[in-house]
Amino acid sequence: MIGVYDSGVGGLSVWRELVKLMPDEDYVYFSDAAYCPYGPKDPAFIVERASAVTDFFLEKGCELIVVACNTATAAAISHLRAHYSIPFVGMEPAIKPAILRSRSGVVGVLATAGTFKGKLYLSTLARFAGDVKVIERVGEGLVETVEKGILDGPEVEALVRRCIDPMLEAGADHIVLGCTHYPFLQPVIERLAGDSVTVVNPAPAVARQAKRLLGKIKDPKQEQSIGSTEFHSSSKDVSILLRLASL
Repeated sequence: MIGVYDSGVGGLSVWRELVKLMPDEDYVYFSDAAYCPYGPKDPAFIVERASAVTDFFLEKGCELIVVACNTATAAAISHLRAHYSIPFVGMEPAIKPAILRSRSGVVGVLATAGTFKGKLYLSTLARFAGDVKVIERVGEGLVETVEKGILDGPEVEALVRRCIDPMLEAGADHIVLGCTHYPFLQPVIERLAGDSVTVVNPAPAVARQAKRLLGKIKDPKQEQSIGSTEFHSSSKDVSILLRLASL
């Protein structure tokens, strides 16, 4: 059983890739919607929540946990790996492939404030940016919009334009999605950015890493069955969670 954890519904973008790659596995998805968004919250609080959710997953019998949240990965993954023996997969900043493939020498990164402060993001940026100009923008209002289940329309377009226009004006040919909520807005982002811009979603790579790790701990003789997913939330209202999970 694989635990998938996010501050809200955003981690469903990773869960979809996991199910696509490993349809026979069982999943437990936990949305911490009562405390979403994580972006502006204190890292110590996020560590506390991540630990509580990990304890919940262990009670459920999970053997692998995917922290499908960039902000929680930045704030808590080191703590989780140090305090629990279960393997964790976090969100890797996808700026490396974007930088290496950029033709214009300008890359945009759309993320939360917490992600931009994370050690992994900063170290990856320092190692690979070189002469490439990286335009960072906090996706103000995007997480909240996705949490409401609003994925398109004038309101969404206005928010997205405010975020990506500075990147496009600077000549960015890649836009990295640094929050798991943002892939739900990828069709809008791609439409507004145009065909010359590549939008980078790290979720498929995270799913591949989860499969590699699971292969190391799973009994190869274990019988295969049709996989299932349990959905849980710290919020009483799960209607948006279930609706987006069915997309």
